Amino acid sequence: MTAKGLGRGFESLIPTDLVDEEFDLTATEDKDSSELKQLKISDIIRDEGQPRREFDEGAIEALAASIKEHGVLQPIVVTREDGKYKIVAGERRWRASKLAGLDKIPAIIRTLDSQNRLELSIIENAQREDLNAIELATAYAKLKTQFNLSTEEIAAKVGKSESSIQGTMRLLNLPDEAKKIMVKEKLTEGVMRPLTTADEATIKKVLPKIVKEGWTARKVERYFQDNKKKSSTALVKAHLNHKEEDALSAKYGVNVKISGKSITFKCKTEAELKDLIKKL
Repeated sequence: MTAKGLGRGFESLIPTDLVDEEFDLTATEDKDSSELKQLKISDIIRDEGQPRREFDEGAIEALAASIKEHGVLQPIVVTREDGKYKIVAGERRWRASKLAGLDKIPAIIRTLDSQNRLELSIIENAQREDLNAIELATAYAKLKTQFNLSTEEIAAKVGKSESSIQGTMRLLNLPDEAKKIMVKEKLTEGVMRPLTTADEATIKKVLPKIVKEGWTARKVERYFQDNKKKSSTALVKAHLNHKEEDALSAKYGVNVKISGKSITFKCKTEAELKDLIKKL
């Protein structure tokens, strides 16, 4: 699911291997038209029409190791064909499962008709104006992970730019509680987007303020920009005098700390203190 211009980096920004049913508008329709089963790996074949032919062997081996330890966490998607099951999405998981020595793999089985109908349903839903951004992000994630659509293809099908698709999908990085608050409080994508790269502790700290004080998208951006500047400044200050501290510590044989306009000599014993006084 690589996005042009962002390469593999975009892959790691969104947890698109998981589609939260709570925000999946086609979950009920999907259940009615799909089967979830454990299929024999030997009964599954790749789609020879799939344009992706090359797979990173190192990544497959890493995934195989993870599967050995945790199992296959996300089912692959297949359709029936001539007594076999052809992969629609999840060939990496299938290859890694074979490498891990598994006999079976969880799979969502759809007919070609139901696959096509469901894809159209998701696209139609994604074009609605009354969707909240988390539902929209979930729809995009489903198109990407269960229908093998690229970000470019999704953008073309729903009539939006690739950057818009990418920005919305990053909302899936938010903790579950933050997603629920976003939907409940009807917070905009612009307000929540800066939180997608923040750690959970920061989100828990700032989100109540956003809700209570009605912060605008611009105010949220400014908050994170200001805090980033403060963090960078503190980091520079913390490392600014390391060279001088090391030189003084070596010269006087005690731990030396420079803070602002002050120099602190830290002695561990009375003998160290007396020795330092003599050197000074």
